[in-house]
Amino acid sequence: MVLFAGLLLCSGYSQESKWPKVDVSVLDAEYYPANAAWRNYLGPEDRNIKPQLKVVYSRPLKKDREIFGTLVPYGKEWRLGANEASEITFYQSVGIGGETINPGTYTMSAIVNQNDWIINFSSQRGIWGAESRDTSKTVASFKVNTTTERESAEALSMGFRKMDDQTAHMTIQWDKTRVEIPIAFNPVIFSGDDISPMDISHYPGKSAYTNYLKGEEVNIKPKVQVVYSRPFKKDRKVFGELLKTGDIWRVGANQSTEVVFYEDVTVGSLELKKGRYALYAEIKDGSWDMIFSKDLPAWGAANRDESKDVGRTNVSLKSDTEVVENLSIIFEEKSDKLVHMVIAWDQTRAELPINFN
Repeated sequence: MVLFAGLLLCSGYSQESKWPKVDVSVLDAEYYPANAAWRNYLGPEDRNIKPQLKVVYSRPLKKDREIFGTLVPYGKEWRLGANEASEITFYQSVGIGGETINPGTYTMSAIVNQNDWIINFSSQRGIWGAESRDTSKTVASFKVNTTTERESAEALSMGFRKMDDQTAHMTIQWDKTRVEIPIAFNPVIFSGDDISPMDISHYPGKSAYTNYLKGEEVNIKPKVQVVYSRPFKKDRKVFGELLKTGDIWRVGANQSTEVVFYEDVTVGSLELKKGRYALYAEIKDGSWDMIFSKDLPAWGAANRDESKDVGRTNVSLKSDTEVVENLSIIFEEKSDKLVHMVIAWDQTRAELPINFN
């Protein structure tokens, strides 16, 4: 190996490095807020500023050419720059064109028309322009109108301007054509499908649709309503393992179960005024203590304010051969003055007697 290296040196062999020239369409970057780019030069009070947006793009020059409609044909998808596809980074969820876009880095392109552009954001990266891109990876697509400016921009230019604390505009201009993309930093974020779907039970059952009732039934009034989430059993042993003796359970999942009494009632041994309550169960051997609380809203029993408990009553448990996959709460009428709220999950049943005074 040493001999081979010596032969190379003696023979005068060399390999020249190929240094790239500066591209005629220079690469550039813009941040929002702008001073996030040089935060290490800021004072101590501003040094922790966080970027919200960043765009990296190449800046082609006009060079006496007709840009839109000629160099960039109408109806054709354009990379919003030159060379590599332009990329934008959102450091938080944002709302653009009525769509919510999650944090991340996306490529940008636009279908250019004379009076508007259709802006596309895609999760596909590492592409050279928009040609043959994978359209299935488009995460957002929306239309923005164009304006014609008096002054021409020789180089394609992008920048951000603050509108208020919750909104910034991304401005793109080349030649005399400009578009502005409103970006909201506080978008509506819709939740996905819940694995413990929420449900609602009413007593009387027909009080859920009184506007459809006729005859004497039009006088039916609601007396009790319960709103709860319905977790799955999923081959688990629920009571004794998932829920153990001594646990305080929200009688459901997610938000604490809520019970509304439309009149004063006696629940087991507990007298309750009409109103809205969070319902919990303290798991015991063979029974539950049903706890009613005015601490609403709540997400389960963690850190609950026990001073807002209005009382508790004990109910015995029953075992059944039938397995209930999803937690279920129903009402079984016993008389004009008595109804049982039945709570069932897995093979366990609890019946909570409700007397109307």
